[in-house]
Amino acid sequence: MLARDAKVLPEGEEWAYEIKWDGVRAFAVTDGEGGSRIQARRGEDLTARYPELTTTGSGSTALAEATGGRAAVLDGEIVAFDEAGKPSFQLLQRRMGVTSPLTIQRRAPEVPVSFIAFDLLGLDGRDTTSLPYEERRELLADLITEGERIKAPRHHVGDGGALLEAARLQGLEGVVAKRRESAYRPGSRTGDWVKVRLKHRQDFVIGGWLRGQGGRSGRLGSLLLGVWDVGPGEAAERGEAQKLVFAGGVGSGLSEWTIDQLSEMLAPLAQEENPFELGVGPKRADSLFVEPRLVCSVEFSEWTYEDTLRQPAYKGLRDDVEPQTVLGE
Repeated sequence: MLARDAKVLPEGEEWAYEIKWDGVRAFAVTDGEGGSRIQARRGEDLTARYPELTTTGSGSTALAEATGGRAAVLDGEIVAFDEAGKPSFQLLQRRMGVTSPLTIQRRAPEVPVSFIAFDLLGLDGRDTTSLPYEERRELLADLITEGERIKAPRHHVGDGGALLEAARLQGLEGVVAKRRESAYRPGSRTGDWVKVRLKHRQDFVIGGWLRGQGGRSGRLGSLLLGVWDVGPGEAAERGEAQKLVFAGGVGSGLSEWTIDQLSEMLAPLAQEENPFELGVGPKRADSLFVEPRLVCSVEFSEWTYEDTLRQPAYKGLRDDVEPQTVLGE
């Protein structure tokens, strides 16, 4: 279930409020027999990538111990915390997409992750998605025994503005409001979940790149970004293909490690055709284009009159988002 973007939090006793965690959405499943697995929002099995969540020295798993050995399906976020104890999406990049067992073994202690559970979709073989949010949260609170790697932070009822201000003071991403009587609707982005971000930030599809100058001469200097004009469902209803709208470029925030990572991932996606069909389009003649299959998160100050980004900063890749679903927010 997804949240709609809003500029103002809805108020009233019918709403509950949670911190918006700056991580990667995932599902954690325990089988009731000591085993567990992690599944990405797109369905990919992530279990082997995060051993600190799925193994412990006792032969059980951190998730199985946190759920008391019961079978459960948890919706939540994989998060990496920095030295100040704040969620860091950039730090999490060191773990995302890594599949080599040796690299995982090395990076897990360097950048350990936690699973933040915020919803319960199943318990002891029972589907709980039709239950009201408030009841699912109560079951979750009774179920989870928090540890170093598994947490289920409490929600707050009423006075969402106070939680938003607290999030602002702590430099967190924002707050999500959820209607207390709402059921869980998989795949839906309804008004029952509403998110307010404290910073302008959203996902973009990478449609190309530009070579850098100076110290980056000949290497990747900036990315060319876009969003789709409509979602895949609406495009199918119209009988038309989606069109990629140019949203500008981003070069700030690209570390040397990130440039190496992106260069390797973009190379096999290279194409001659410009994928951007709408908007002002890239202005440099030496633009290099790629198939729009990678998604990244970008923070920015505002949209310009040309519908491009002002003062953008790259935050990291998203492997939990389908490229075809990335629209302008």
